[in-house]
Amino acid sequence: MTADGFTTCLWFDGQAEEAAHYYVSIFKNSRIVRTGRTTEAGPGPAGSVLVVEFVANGQKFVALNGGPQFTFDEAISFQILCADQGEVDHYWNRFQEDGGEAGPCGWIKDRFGLSWQVVPSRLIDLIDDPDPEKAARTTRAMLQMSKLDLPALEKAYAGE
Repeated sequence: MTADGFTTCLWFDGQAEEAAHYYVSIFKNSRIVRTGRTTEAGPGPAGSVLVVEFVANGQKFVALNGGPQFTFDEAISFQILCADQGEVDHYWNRFQEDGGEAGPCGWIKDRFGLSWQVVPSRLIDLIDDPDPEKAARTTRAMLQMSKLDLPALEKAYAGE
């Protein structure tokens, strides 16, 4: 391999540049790396944006203007592990206020249809607790939520 790690390619229908700038605006440690344009050989009109390389939260991405053939679905999602409820609220609210669609159990689609799981990292410990009663109470509470509420999950875990 010529570079460390992987680069995720996201397929858009003419929105690659808009999407790249959107994701860079949401996450820290983010930047646009390079914009590639079509030549007279195509595809598409010469000079139009074909790809945008960007980094979001330290992860490498390429946004590709591939056309209408493929769209996002929930089979692929990005999990955002959040340190606290403030981070959960930040990402959830940002995606929702920008035209996102809330789903169950911390899942939300952004305005481009890409799915995200906005999860407090503490939840993993709560539902993986060796005490099956605590884990079950937490899981039942989570299944009733759209945006995850860490204080409510902690109360369910404690049996309150």
